[in-house]
Amino acid sequence: MIRRFFYGPFLGGRAASGLLALRVIAGLGLIAHGYPKIQKPFSWMGPDAPVPGFLQFLGAFSEFFGGLALIGGLLTPLAALGIIATMLFAAFLAHGNDPFVASGPGPSKEPALSYFLVALTLFLTGPGTFSLDNILFGKKRTAVSPNDQAAVVR
Repeated sequence: MIRRFFYGPFLGGRAASGLLALRVIAGLGLIAHGYPKIQKPFSWMGPDAPVPGFLQFLGAFSEFFGGLALIGGLLTPLAALGIIATMLFAAFLAHGNDPFVASGPGPSKEPALSYFLVALTLFLTGPGTFSLDNILFGKKRTAVSPNDQAAVVR
């Protein structure tokens, strides 16, 4: 039952190609943001951080390893959930007073909310047929094109 909740039919065709591109580009970005944090996973926010070290670790872990997982399409729903939680925290607590889009150089909510949206999309659609998840968990399922989604019995 949990497997069915996390892994519906794997999208194929053009949708799978789009999901692959989305996973790779977002994954590379998350790795780039997470790499400096994973170097000091319990203290990357500095000594006066309002966040305990364990939560800093979870943020660094979800960005860096979640990005790696997205690229390969491995445990995509779990990686997406970690990224969703981290990006919501980043957007509304870490960047709570920042504008949605900065008018000049400076912080904004836009990157965190963009990564949130990518993770939410991947959580809801799945990683597509070009993924390790499909190889590991999709053998008994058939690939479904977006046009055939309405025909899938739930």
